[in-house]
Amino acid sequence: MAKVISTLFISADGVAEIDPDWHFPYFDENMGRAVSEDYDTADVLLIGRETYDSFAGAWPDREAAGGDDASFAKQLGDVRKVVVSRQSLDLPWRNSELIQGDLLDAVASLKADAGVRGILIPGSISVVQQLLAAGLVDELRLLVHPVAARKGRKLFDEGDAAYHLRLVASEAFPTGVLRVIYAPGVAPNAAGYDDVKDQVPAGS
Repeated sequence: MAKVISTLFISADGVAEIDPDWHFPYFDENMGRAVSEDYDTADVLLIGRETYDSFAGAWPDREAAGGDDASFAKQLGDVRKVVVSRQSLDLPWRNSELIQGDLLDAVASLKADAGVRGILIPGSISVVQQLLAAGLVDELRLLVHPVAARKGRKLFDEGDAAYHLRLVASEAFPTGVLRVIYAPGVAPNAAGYDDVKDQVPAGS
């Protein structure tokens, strides 16, 4: 089964709708390496419409310009891109296709496709939220910026049940950015204060 990996830039207070003012000052070679590693996991990008429009409006021109980011722009152009939208769209960027049918069914089919190595979701908060609720995200790869954004859309919406996560890996960058990789986890055993009071500091 192909893994579904979500990769997101996120603030310390959980905002995943990035603002260039708090994002780009922290983008360094370590973050560039992390992003490259995330994209190298996949041969399919699953993208929401807004993310697609943003990418398609920038990366083809960057590839054509031949600058420092042209190689990555070509990688994005060459990869298969599956766009999530309820409306019919014009998809001018090469190797782009509209998702067919229900999102959850389509992702389950992609995961089961022997020809698919990995599925990466860059940004696309609403897509990630739907797949988290359905248990279809195998890894959350978060680049946590040392800033409280205080406005913007958060990754985790309100719901009745908690998402329990298992830490797979973590790394601290010199900028203060934390790279954390989570996989779905199981809830710990139920506990209350009486179960942990022997761990309370003894005091001085």
